[in-house]
Amino acid sequence: MIYTKTGDKGTTSLVGGTRVSKDDVRVEAYGTVDELNSHIGLLAEMMRKQQGGYYDELKAVQHNLFTLQTLLATEDAEIYARLPQLEQEEVDMLERQIDTITDQLPKLHNFVIAGGTMEGAQCHVCRTVCRRAERCVVTLAKETKIDDVIQRYLNRLSDYLFVLARRAVVMSGEKEDLYIN
Repeated sequence: MIYTKTGDKGTTSLVGGTRVSKDDVRVEAYGTVDELNSHIGLLAEMMRKQQGGYYDELKAVQHNLFTLQTLLATEDAEIYARLPQLEQEEVDMLERQIDTITDQLPKLHNFVIAGGTMEGAQCHVCRTVCRRAERCVVTLAKETKIDDVIQRYLNRLSDYLFVLARRAVVMSGEKEDLYIN
């Protein structure tokens, strides 16, 4: 059954069964990561037929985000320790991907205005939702211990999405819309 009616009064369960308000800072954090994961799913489908393996990279990101969501939804330290963890290697992988993509792009001397192609625009939507997720995690970290790799991963992921947006536009032959004041 898809509906349980247990959340009808504004509460939800964390991993382990603790009930909290649906506007709890922890729920806001993992819920925003869930939103990001959905946006990245759309981006992956938009990029499925493009060269460069970005579909597979984005699907790997989605798996990492699901791990991250689960960790954020877990308050109990014993349960947390038994869960799959997000490793520094995943941050390092994003850095390598950022460097590879950046090497294929013209030097940037201005701010980029989101758009250029549908894929580029969706990358920017993902990037901005990722930044919001990162802010939610920072807020949560003021209340409880959060593994540092989670914040590093989200920070690096937004950078990856930025360069991927640029790549999507440049490789399509379109011109980047630059903010020139």
